[in-house]
Amino acid sequence: MSTATPALVLASPRRRRTDQAMRGVLLVATLIALVPLVLVIYYLLKKGLGAWSWSFFTTDPTGNFLGDQGGIKSALLGTIEMVALASLISIPVGWGVALYLVEFGRTGRFAGAVRYFVDVMTGVPSIVFGLFIYVTLVIGGWGGSSFAGWKGSVALALLMLPVITRSAEVVLLLVPDALREAALALGTPRWRVVMKIVLPTALPGLVTGSLLAVARAAGETAPLLFTATIVNGTTFNLGDRMNSLPVQIYTDVGSPNDQLVQRAWGAALALVALILITTFVARVFSRRSRLS
Repeated sequence: MSTATPALVLASPRRRRTDQAMRGVLLVATLIALVPLVLVIYYLLKKGLGAWSWSFFTTDPTGNFLGDQGGIKSALLGTIEMVALASLISIPVGWGVALYLVEFGRTGRFAGAVRYFVDVMTGVPSIVFGLFIYVTLVIGGWGGSSFAGWKGSVALALLMLPVITRSAEVVLLLVPDALREAALALGTPRWRVVMKIVLPTALPGLVTGSLLAVARAAGETAPLLFTATIVNGTTFNLGDRMNSLPVQIYTDVGSPNDQLVQRAWGAALALVALILITTFVARVFSRRSRLS
């Protein structure tokens, strides 16, 4: 009677020691990577939380250097408006380009050229997008020769587009081909397969990838300096000049006035909190979409 070969071979002591050592190296690397994040959050809470109050979020900057400095109402609302419009522009376009590359153009020179230019746009500095919109839309006369919030949104949309496209392409490639093939075998049109199977399956990843672009756009200063500039008052008209949190922080942090510097720290903390809330809401939405 023959004895069966053990299904599990115990690792040698040398392999176990190597595994434990690598686990320790990875743990140390993770802790080192977390140190800057913890320090940033610590300093934001330490220096910015004291500036928060009801009036800090409900009043506009006054521009009065000696008296009451006001709050960040116009900057907060301006950031939300411009980033929201930029998301409405860039997310559908980015998802559409990614769907074309994955579902209809995986191979071919045109698809390769699109991927190449998307990769190039990913590495373009944000100030270049701001200068481009400044030359074409602000001083070029297209859409009126003036600064405007919607021009800042266009600059942010150009900044977000390559990030959304590449992240969406990666997520769509993770959808199993068996799902597509099963639906096509049943006679389902390709467009319906994309809309009813591919997109719902990849939706949590698509939302997460888009949030990376939203977070990057929300913290950009240079494109908005050239396109939307800065004002003190609140406006909901995207055709007017518009304030934003990054620009407000940029102008306040270099001021010799301690109150303005503290407002800059409070605005920075508010910007991080805004991104955190947006991420939390999107994660909840993604989880419900996955369960449904």
